[in-house]
Amino acid sequence: MNDRSTFWFPAKRYGWGWGLPVSWQGWLVIAAYLALLFGGIYYFKLMRATLCLVLYMLMLTVVLIAVVAFKGERPLRWRWSKG
Repeated sequence: MNDRSTFWFPAKRYGWGWGLPVSWQGWLVIAAYLALLFGGIYYFKLMRATLCLVLYMLMLTVVLIAVVAFKGERPLRWRWSKG
């Protein structure tokens, strides 16, 4: 699966991991993550439930990483430059 047009998140140019989204679906995932994150911060702050907030943030982040890993380019090695 080397067709870069099917990836939502390309491998970073330098280092290991993923860069910014290159498709509208990737941007939608990031926007949903941020909306749920800030909505959760507001909600749990009102309820004064710090542990629940931390667990909620951890769960959202794990789901984000899973989506990016599934729909992103495989970062197989440390990259020093594009190529």
